[in-house]
Amino acid sequence: MMTSLTWRFIPAGLLLGMLLPFLACAEAAPAEKSAGEKIKLPPPRTDSEISLEKTLAQRRSIRSFTAEKLTIEEISQLCWAAQGVTRKERSFRTAPSAGALYPLELYLVTPDGLYHYDPREHELEVLSTEYLRGKLADAALRQGAVYSGTCVFVVTAVYARTSKKYGDRAARYVHMEVGHAAENLLLQAVALGLGAVPIGAFYDDRVAEVLSLPEDHEPLMIIPVGHPG
Repeated sequence: MMTSLTWRFIPAGLLLGMLLPFLACAEAAPAEKSAGEKIKLPPPRTDSEISLEKTLAQRRSIRSFTAEKLTIEEISQLCWAAQGVTRKERSFRTAPSAGALYPLELYLVTPDGLYHYDPREHELEVLSTEYLRGKLADAALRQGAVYSGTCVFVVTAVYARTSKKYGDRAARYVHMEVGHAAENLLLQAVALGLGAVPIGAFYDDRVAEVLSLPEDHEPLMIIPVGHPG
């Protein structure tokens, strides 16, 4: 180990050259996120080299994933596929919605914390930096896919947004809509070379508790996504 005396005999230029890589790494290191922070997502792509027909043929339920994290570009594309805005004037989205009332809300659980997707701004809000994936998996009957999914999407619904116009038929329309959004996400995962699986077996109240959901947000589906293991 170099002593403080040894440093005196290293030329200044050489010393700077030795330190520059470490200084560069320090500057490039991502800042820690905090609750309430907004993360602007990269713009989504609207084309790719894989056809819709091929994604349909290749879609399978994948339940085993590696530990490799998703990139911010992949997360951006998945969020947009599920609930992204495709026409700003009317805020039309990728998934059809009865009366364009959009009752669905999208939450993401990653190893880094809990996030909520804002379709209009195409950004994520940091809700928590706590590691919640294990607790979420416990609430989903301890299914391995939820434990290992490096980005776990939770689709929730605010039924009141639809029932104010459609009354008793609102639940039917909301359930149709979550299917539309989920299939979009599943096909987008295939197009990105990722795996995913839709999960409906979980304790609703426990999922709501783990994610600290607002009272009117009902969890309807969990979709773990990751690199196939």
